[in-house]
Amino acid sequence: MALRNLRLVLEYDGTGYSGFQRQKGRRTIQQVLEECIEVISGEKVRVTGAGRTDAGVHALGQVVNFTTESRIAQDRWVPALNSVLPPDIRVKEACEVPLEFNARFCARSKVYRYTIDTAPVASVFTRHYAYHVPRPLDYSLMVAASRYLVGKKDFRSFCASGAGVKTFTREVKRIDWRRDGNLLHMEIEADGFLYNMVRIIVGTMIRMSNQGLPPETINDILAARDRRRAGPTAPAKGLVLVSVNY
Repeated sequence: MALRNLRLVLEYDGTGYSGFQRQKGRRTIQQVLEECIEVISGEKVRVTGAGRTDAGVHALGQVVNFTTESRIAQDRWVPALNSVLPPDIRVKEACEVPLEFNARFCARSKVYRYTIDTAPVASVFTRHYAYHVPRPLDYSLMVAASRYLVGKKDFRSFCASGAGVKTFTREVKRIDWRRDGNLLHMEIEADGFLYNMVRIIVGTMIRMSNQGLPPETINDILAARDRRRAGPTAPAKGLVLVSVNY
């Protein structure tokens, strides 16, 4: 049988999972998806994800691919997989792609969004999807500080230990902030992200707001190339992988 390469676009609530990537003894998105693909196709497959989201991180547009010899038509994969997947994982799209396509290595950029809830009392409807900071934040300061992160820079100060990467240089293409009542949304697009990079950026912005630090403080943090100079790591639940661009 001819080998086919299928690309899926996933949406998931990461609350009940130990992240995307398979881990021994833990329930992950990859594990559950691969098990459901086996139920549908009768094949054991290994899926490749565009981003290895951490425990508690969500996705609106995670992209994965896998090779299969199954003859199931591409337009049948979405309803077939959604009929066996748990309700907190949905397949939104499925299509056949060239064999050389790799969801991780072919990606040109990824877009993440982080949400902060500044209401005095956390909303029950956003408790799994926003970081509750029950005090006003200096929105203008955080917007201004974010501008210093745009461009190709060494983001070592914004990377958690244990990353094991060859280079800390990444290109941030844009950072956009939006205010919706008590909710603050930061959307960031880059050619790649370091371990916990977005969550550390958010934690740094919150600390700068709390301490009234000038926006250009970001330059000093970048130049230090020292994780201790940046702010704390914001919780995973406020983070969403919005989309992957190819």
